Amino acid sequence: MTNLDILSAFLIGLAGTVHCVGMCGGVAMAFSTAIPKSTNRTYYHLAYNFGRISSYVIAGTAVGYLGSLGEARLNIAFPILSFISALFLLMMGLYIGQWWMGLSRLEAIGKYLWRYISPLSKRFLPFRTVFHAYFYGGVWGWLPCGLVYSALVWSMSSGGAQQGALVMLFFGLGTLPALLATGIGSDLIKSLLTNSLTRKILSFSLIFSSLYLLFNIIKRTT
Repeated sequence: MTNLDILSAFLIGLAGTVHCVGMCGGVAMAFSTAIPKSTNRTYYHLAYNFGRISSYVIAGTAVGYLGSLGEARLNIAFPILSFISALFLLMMGLYIGQWWMGLSRLEAIGKYLWRYISPLSKRFLPFRTVFHAYFYGGVWGWLPCGLVYSALVWSMSSGGAQQGALVMLFFGLGTLPALLATGIGSDLIKSLLTNSLTRKILSFSLIFSSLYLLFNIIKRTT
């Protein structure tokens, strides 16, 4: 795994802020009613978001480990996984730029499992402590999301469990500014990150990164 992998993971999360606000922003705003009165609401929103990111890290650890098993048993597994990950990075760039929306179909994959996971979040309402908000976010981190699934494909080719966790950590950190801003009501940060020009710049960055990676993969295997 290179610094480009980590940077790409962060850019994926940051560029997907429009999608993230649409998918999770309503949850972040709605749970404000469950926060105890006369408390610092920011702590609860931070706890929720870090709970959500923790779920990404757990998933990244698992798929990174599975990817390393495939690499150990099949010598061709790594270039194949790397090629697939680079293709997904390209698709994410096109998706975030709103030029191709095919990734939204991936969200249907997790809807069946989500039916069984989502009721668990009710156990932590209303929030009595920030830990309840953290575990609430941990449940909602498994919400079906095409961007998360794509990032998991990326982490699968990272080389191992720790690397996969690191990729998903930086992906989650990329989603943090917009969702945190939505929760605490910072319209300035939210408008900046969801601006059409910002999204297009980040989308082109992902597309360029994917083409660079595809070129290097093809070069190494020929």
